[in-house]
Amino acid sequence: MTFRGRALRALAVAVLAFGATGCPPPAEVGALLLDEGFPGTALARSRWGTCHWWGPDGCTILTNDELEWYRAEQVEVRGGVLRLTARPEVTVAEGRTFPYLSGMVSSGRPGDEPTDRPRFAFTYGRVEARFRVPRGTGLWPAIWMLPVTNRSLPEIDLVEVYGHAPDRPSMTFHDSAGGRKRREVQTADLSVGWHTVVLDWSRDRLTWSIDGVDRFSVTGAQVPREPMYLVANLAVGGPAGAPTAATRFPATFLVDSVRVWAAP
Repeated sequence: MTFRGRALRALAVAVLAFGATGCPPPAEVGALLLDEGFPGTALARSRWGTCHWWGPDGCTILTNDELEWYRAEQVEVRGGVLRLTARPEVTVAEGRTFPYLSGMVSSGRPGDEPTDRPRFAFTYGRVEARFRVPRGTGLWPAIWMLPVTNRSLPEIDLVEVYGHAPDRPSMTFHDSAGGRKRREVQTADLSVGWHTVVLDWSRDRLTWSIDGVDRFSVTGAQVPREPMYLVANLAVGGPAGAPTAATRFPATFLVDSVRVWAAP
């Protein structure tokens, strides 16, 4: 590609990102790897599944004491927005009773067979998501990343919010040895309007920002050096506590766009 061609392509990528999010990528990012604006009326199943790899027809994370059972029907694409909705409905599964249904998406592997490949994963670069969280005690929306090996670690949590405190998001890195580094910050109310979280990932550094303000960083050899995939979900319960009578259902976690650029 000629210099002029490269310059025009870089300008087009920047204009696309700025027009969609109001937050242009820095000059040092590489090619645009994922440009998910959730068009049409159906989830792009080539890029997203609706459960974790171990439960294609329904799942949850038992170790978190979550109260929801994830089902595909709680995932909707409408008006250019991914909608993950929690509502009361009792489901018995995994030897437990779950009082809520909810939605999640994953770009990871559909199973654990050697032939299973991740729908989308990357190593190093920039990931940006535009979102709006639901308000209410017991709600626990999150956007995060996991390794394509289907191990539970390392884990990078771009943003987690407890519904009773939508202006106190947290960002967390769980390393491969089980160590944890976490930062909770004060922001605007993330249940009002649209907000953007960005993670910049290089070989020895992770840097988080929310709405254009740098919020947290982790450096060192513990930073992941392997392909990772994306997850977005609306959990109920766990460390967010149980919903109260004041928690309004159905509750919906909205994701307007997800974009990933390669490292330069």
